[in-house]
Amino acid sequence: MNRDIHTPDGVRDVFGRELSEKRRIEGEIRTQMHRYGFQDIKPPTFEYFDVFRKEWSGISAKDLYKFFDKEGNTLVLRPDFTPQIARCVSKFFPDEGKPIRLCYEGDTFTNASELQGKLKETTQMGAELFSDGSVYADAEMIALLVDVLRSTGLKDFQISIGHAAFFHGICEEYGLAREEEDAIRALIADNNYFAAEKKMLDAGIDESYREILLKISDFVGNAEELLTLRGMVKNETSLAAIDRIKTVYDVLKVYGMQQYVSFDAGMLTRHHYYTGITFEAYTYGVGDAIAKGGRYDTLPERFGLRTPAIGFAVMVDELLNALFRQELNRDAEEVKTVTFDDASFASALEEVRRLREAGEKVSLIYTGKE
Repeated sequence: MNRDIHTPDGVRDVFGRELSEKRRIEGEIRTQMHRYGFQDIKPPTFEYFDVFRKEWSGISAKDLYKFFDKEGNTLVLRPDFTPQIARCVSKFFPDEGKPIRLCYEGDTFTNASELQGKLKETTQMGAELFSDGSVYADAEMIALLVDVLRSTGLKDFQISIGHAAFFHGICEEYGLAREEEDAIRALIADNNYFAAEKKMLDAGIDESYREILLKISDFVGNAEELLTLRGMVKNETSLAAIDRIKTVYDVLKVYGMQQYVSFDAGMLTRHHYYTGITFEAYTYGVGDAIAKGGRYDTLPERFGLRTPAIGFAVMVDELLNALFRQELNRDAEEVKTVTFDDASFASALEEVRRLREAGEKVSLIYTGKE
């Protein structure tokens, strides 16, 4: 294989119609975020290793692209924007007090061998809202995500809403240590239920409890079915999580967006920083989520700022794939051509300028001497 012309596994060249459509949907997403009052921020492509420590990011060190600077500090290409934005807010807005709305776009990098056939460099666009811990902030971020997806031309999608504390409360109720909970959470997040059940068995969890944990982790339903979960748990943490989800749904009904919402009590993620409402957007044509988000009230404190926070990221490449597969992408704009030879250059150039000023895309092509 000639490595001079091929890309490494997990990255690829993007050009032509695909890149044009990608730029279009990025523009639509950016416009929607600005309409909601979010301002742009651009964090660096690489950070110190500690910004993405596994204790709160949930990302294993072996899945990071690591390198060293001249002073010997360990640096990593960002695998996730959220810790970066939390660091930025702690640095630039330590005494702000009022809500802070930031949006971003860029690539993330994950060096995971289990991502066979998937990209290791992916584009994300996201929005983060700080210093507002209300249920209205939860609902507004979900409403913004709905508007973002609709703006790109996507029509048929669902946003599943869960709560990070729901599963945590059940694990506390059954006496699981945090290390055991994190291990089981990671297995269920990967849909590896057999390994999760074995892990619970090794932890000495009673069979009836194992069945409840697995049953709840597989729950997906509507608002009425969500309330049936109250009869399956007794701890206050999980009950409060159900109530919060229901209240968010009530606010979304005022937005008129309830048709886009369902509930997933078993929504789990590898990211350990989520503390409250979590949500993921799905559509047909792609197997993975096209957007993910949630509340992470304790993460900014890791960088010295105690403030509530919630946000989401759109996986632009997955969204682009969905639009193409659902044939919702826009046709490429026609590029007109104007040819010229040595004698006709001046008149051809005049015509091209007129067309370009009128908004047309025009290529000026030399055909050779007269």
